[in-house]
Amino acid sequence: MINIVLHEPEMPANTGNIGRTCVATGSRLHLIEPLGFKLNEKALKRAGLDYWDKLDVTVYSDYEDFLERNPQALGNMYFATTKAKHVYAEVSYHPDCYIMFGKESAGIPEEILVQNPERCVRIPMWGEIRSLNLSNSVSIILYEALRQNSFDRLKLSGELHRLHWEDGPIN
Repeated sequence: MINIVLHEPEMPANTGNIGRTCVATGSRLHLIEPLGFKLNEKALKRAGLDYWDKLDVTVYSDYEDFLERNPQALGNMYFATTKAKHVYAEVSYHPDCYIMFGKESAGIPEEILVQNPERCVRIPMWGEIRSLNLSNSVSIILYEALRQNSFDRLKLSGELHRLHWEDGPIN
């Protein structure tokens, strides 16, 4: 199960969207305080729709608390940052890896990044744009990690609601 780690997230709507994505992919969500919102905030619940109660989420008081409670994470974690030398698709994600994302206004603290330069990954962007939306960034990298692991445990085909694929086109 892939683990998404949000270091000091600030926006409830982004966190709600990320939570919904985690439910849809069977991923765990780890939230490192301080949070820029309350977990019962309306915007968080609205973005997460009715999936929030199905989310596997844990809140930590700080980064040290997270590492203490997840000792296997440090050697198995990637750090998403616009400052990285490596593109997110150039690394191999293990099925139980951790992918950390920083807060919207500042990213992951540089003190954490400099300790893990080879595990820092970036999403290529054009020009001098600072960053993508956090929930979009999580989706891009998470789905690459899932693709590399053959979308393990995910439903790979869908069904129509009213018709069947075998019915063919309607004239």
